[in-house]
Amino acid sequence: MIYRVLSKSIVYGFLSAVLLSSCGGDNDAPSLPPPAPEKELATMELTSPAFSNGEPIPAKYSRNSDNISPPLSWDAPPEGTQSMALICDDLDAPSGTWVHWVIYNLPSDVRSLPEAVTSDANLADGSSNGKNSWGELGYDGPSPPSGTHRYYFKIYALDTILDLEPGASNNDLIEAMDTHVLADGELMGTYSK
Repeated sequence: MIYRVLSKSIVYGFLSAVLLSSCGGDNDAPSLPPPAPEKELATMELTSPAFSNGEPIPAKYSRNSDNISPPLSWDAPPEGTQSMALICDDLDAPSGTWVHWVIYNLPSDVRSLPEAVTSDANLADGSSNGKNSWGELGYDGPSPPSGTHRYYFKIYALDTILDLEPGASNNDLIEAMDTHVLADGELMGTYSK
């Protein structure tokens, strides 16, 4: 974000200089409006009683064992939040980002997910499971081909309820969330083969 703000400032300064020089430095030269400030996101704390940030994820949450989702909880979202979304992905996968869980339209008053959330398309609270990188609905746990991978659980507070059918992909969710994120939070756990 700093880079984007800096880039706008540089462009603004350059264009202002060009306009002034083309008008002979006259005080009546047209001026550009200052760049719009970047929208600052609020931060939410995302935690799990099963593992701490940066620590190993217990085996029962992996594909090598029970393959159930870990319990998660988060802070109250900012005012204006209409729904929440959660993504879990592995950025260390050899083929690029591997998505393990996509869930969206969680009610704004929900503050946690229990262990072993079902993989049903529609959940009792009105939220929906999306598809993971295996093409399945719901959570699918860590199973790295080798070494230690990092798994990022990311929560988003949104100013809208998303118009997405159950089974949306990670990319569908990211596109639908564009310009609607009010706050976010992250919890990273590791898993080793």
